[in-house]
Amino acid sequence: MADTKKDGKDEGGVESTLVTRFGQIVIGPPGSGKTTYVGHMADLLRGLGRQVAIVNLDPANEKVEYKPDIEINELVSLEEVMETLKLGPNGGLVYCMEFLWQNISWLEDKISGLAKNTYLLIDCPGQVELYTTNDAVRDIVSRLVKLDIRLCAVHLVDSHYCADPAKFISVCLTSLCTMLQIELPHVNLLSKVDLVEKYGKLQFNLDYYTEVLDLEYLLDCFPEDNFTKKYRSLNEALTGLVTDYSLVNFVPVTVKSKERMLAVSQQVDKANGYVFGKGEERNLRNMMGSALGGADFEWAKTGDIRTQYMDPLAPESEKLGNDLDNV
Repeated sequence: MADTKKDGKDEGGVESTLVTRFGQIVIGPPGSGKTTYVGHMADLLRGLGRQVAIVNLDPANEKVEYKPDIEINELVSLEEVMETLKLGPNGGLVYCMEFLWQNISWLEDKISGLAKNTYLLIDCPGQVELYTTNDAVRDIVSRLVKLDIRLCAVHLVDSHYCADPAKFISVCLTSLCTMLQIELPHVNLLSKVDLVEKYGKLQFNLDYYTEVLDLEYLLDCFPEDNFTKKYRSLNEALTGLVTDYSLVNFVPVTVKSKERMLAVSQQVDKANGYVFGKGEERNLRNMMGSALGGADFEWAKTGDIRTQYMDPLAPESEKLGNDLDNV
């Protein structure tokens, strides 16, 4: 729901208004499902009665499932950049984002041309360095925030990384760096959770990974070889860093589950301060036959995923956290 507020007077002495908008900026590494998420989230929110506009800021997105309302390829083409400047895909994407920042007025004009109550879904490139070391995306986000666009960063990572202890620690560290760099309200998602055990069984129960509990236990799951032993102290320091900040946790999601997508939308609404639009609360209540979206009970957070997508016959791993309640 968009609001308007007074923003002083213009040169003619007439009071101007600044439109308050809400939205999500969807980020994450390549292949994490950002574009698919944007398309399905747009359908869900429109079903709830929101007026949604999709902003495609990924110039590498050629075949998308949605029709963008704002398209960065109208401003800059990745293929043209690569050909003209002799850059690879990574360097080309960095250049495109820096070019967008230098021409930020183009994006401002496009957004200002949308209806006042439009909810924004911003699909971003998949290069990790754009959210951890390069300043272009952070500067673009800061500019949008100054225009009173209240964004929540939705950071997707592939859930199958949970099956590999080293990769999961890397995912947690990348998520932490992204949170500190982007400086927005943040929701981390474990995407494609219906495939969570596709590449191997999890060492611990799913809530261990979603709540990021005691990462040092993962160090005991590393292979006992000389290379791993050599870097054990480094791995201990990295897990300690993530634990000390105590910022990272994950919400499991799959686009195949409307309830899971709805739970994510509620998390985002809490993070960016979105207020329900007219009639939306009633639509939400009708769609939610269960209490999944607002439930804080531990089983409700991951119980449906364990039942539908994880092997119930898999051997039990060491009991940790809330599993000790059943002992």
